[in-house]
Amino acid sequence: MSDKKIVDFMKGFLVGGAFGAVFALLYAPKSGKETREDLAEKAEDFYEAARKDYEQALKTARKSYENTLKKLRELEKEAKKKAESLEETIEEVVEKGRETVEGSQEKIKKAVETGKEVLEKEKEKIAKKKKS
Repeated sequence: MSDKKIVDFMKGFLVGGAFGAVFALLYAPKSGKETREDLAEKAEDFYEAARKDYEQALKTARKSYENTLKKLRELEKEAKKKAESLEETIEEVVEKGRETVEGSQEKIKKAVETGKEVLEKEKEKIAKKKKS
């Protein structure tokens, strides 16, 4: 049963008990003074029970609040760890991409230079063939 249902049940129980006690005292064959004393005693009992219920509800609410804060702090720590891990992964991917681009640039430069050399050699061959 949830805390709210327990508190609601206790409130209903106490109010019902108080009404029952008042009606029983009013219809009981006692003197006015005795009835007033009994009513005062029942009112004091009712007040004490209500105070205990309030303290219990307050204690339960505090415990729930503290548990919620604890869970939120744990979630915050977990989120920070995941964010840091994600940041590290992104940095690694960016660095690998940079290395790949730099390596590709070097390969392209070498390929262009090789292509130029081959073109020059072919031009020389053609020029020699024309002269002969």
